[in-house]
Amino acid sequence: MGNRNSLLFFILVLMCHGVTLTMGLWRKHDDVETMFLMKNSKSVVKTDAGEMRVLESYGDAKLMERRLHIGFISMELRSLFVPQYIDSSFIIFLHEGEAKLGFMYRGKLAERTLKMGDVYRIPAGSAFYLVNIGEGQKLHIICSIDPSEAVGVGTFQSFYLGGGANPASVLSGFGTDILEAAFNVSAEEVRKMFTRQHEGPIVNLDQQDTGLWSKFLQLKDEDKLQHLKGMVLDQQEEDFDDEDNDGQEEEKQRVWSWRKLLDSVVCDELKKAWNPNKGMGKKPPHICNLYDRAPDFINSHGWSVAVDGSDYSPLKMSGVGIYHVNLSAGAMMTPHMNPMATEYGIVLRGSGRIQIVFPNGTNAMDAEIKEGDVFFIPRYFPFCQIASKDQPLEFFGFTTSASKNRPQFLVGATSLMRTMMGPELAAAFGVSEETMRHMVDAQHEDVILPYPHHQDHNKEVVEVDTIPKLIRNAMVLGW
Repeated sequence: MGNRNSLLFFILVLMCHGVTLTMGLWRKHDDVETMFLMKNSKSVVKTDAGEMRVLESYGDAKLMERRLHIGFISMELRSLFVPQYIDSSFIIFLHEGEAKLGFMYRGKLAERTLKMGDVYRIPAGSAFYLVNIGEGQKLHIICSIDPSEAVGVGTFQSFYLGGGANPASVLSGFGTDILEAAFNVSAEEVRKMFTRQHEGPIVNLDQQDTGLWSKFLQLKDEDKLQHLKGMVLDQQEEDFDDEDNDGQEEEKQRVWSWRKLLDSVVCDELKKAWNPNKGMGKKPPHICNLYDRAPDFINSHGWSVAVDGSDYSPLKMSGVGIYHVNLSAGAMMTPHMNPMATEYGIVLRGSGRIQIVFPNGTNAMDAEIKEGDVFFIPRYFPFCQIASKDQPLEFFGFTTSASKNRPQFLVGATSLMRTMMGPELAAAFGVSEETMRHMVDAQHEDVILPYPHHQDHNKEVVEVDTIPKLIRNAMVLGW
């Protein structure tokens, strides 16, 4: 008996130590009140034609099994995010507008037209470009950024295929002598090629300096890859128009060597950038539209949709899931936890409240949220969201698993409490089974419930004196 008591005591000490360690790791965060709000926003690309901002994930590696950064891309009318490849996988969600996505697939150029609600995956190392093709509408994209394959420079690193003074091409770092020899052209030709572009990574297609991109985008799909290589020839011919005709044949020969290099850089290297052994099919993956899917759960108080790798196979390659929730005004998503993944959420519309609880049953965060706010919930941590009394709460987000998440609802008609109802549960609360059953069976609704807002000022949890300052839509979404 003594040995058994000693073992039980030892286990309790370990459990208490684990809870203390868990809380301590999170309490190290500078602002405890906002520890689950992503507010480290920075602009990674900004031009007159658009901007990309990123909210960097944080948290102790012992608790965060995997991190995702959240990006926001906004592009003006008729603008282009120039061809590039990136060291991180992107899952893009088109929130507003219409876009054309061009990307390399099995050594060929493919294109997809994206509309509101569309989801698509851009693998790390795969060259792509984005064009705002919406009529009279700005383009707004939300994306997850998986840094697991990143080179470790910043949140992610772009490698621009074309560029000049701004952005710099991936070839710009080589010495002039090397480029002269590689291209078989003069130093002056090298200088002209690598100093012309100065509009930045997002350019306006109506500007005179980006006429080459406008011509490129008007071509048929099968001609674009060849034209991408031929753009250099067209531009160089313009540069040589004022030169002596005596050297015309020599210059044409030099220009043709640009084509040969582009044939190597754009074709051969980009074929390597996409690993054909990663389960690629013969055709590029289809588009998944979140708005076209029927809700997985719906009642008079709201609905929810989840997309995982079994619904959209490209998500398996990134190990990311997607969800979309809409709570009617005055509704609450009952307390629950995610057993499979960390959850990242972005408020798309409306306002409300989110509460997150520590493993030891204490309040981790209780904050008001509204459009543009970004939050995350570590795996296993209980939480709930509540819509404002007079506004719905709509939020979209990513999870760190492509498997079916199967959130565990702690309270409600089909909850853990209802399923585990019995003398053991009653004994755990120190009440009679009759009392326990009355408590558990009193709620007839499930998942999304009505919330009595008249109780807002009668909370029994310990509240902080100030409402946490959140990162608002003006700073993050930029629209």
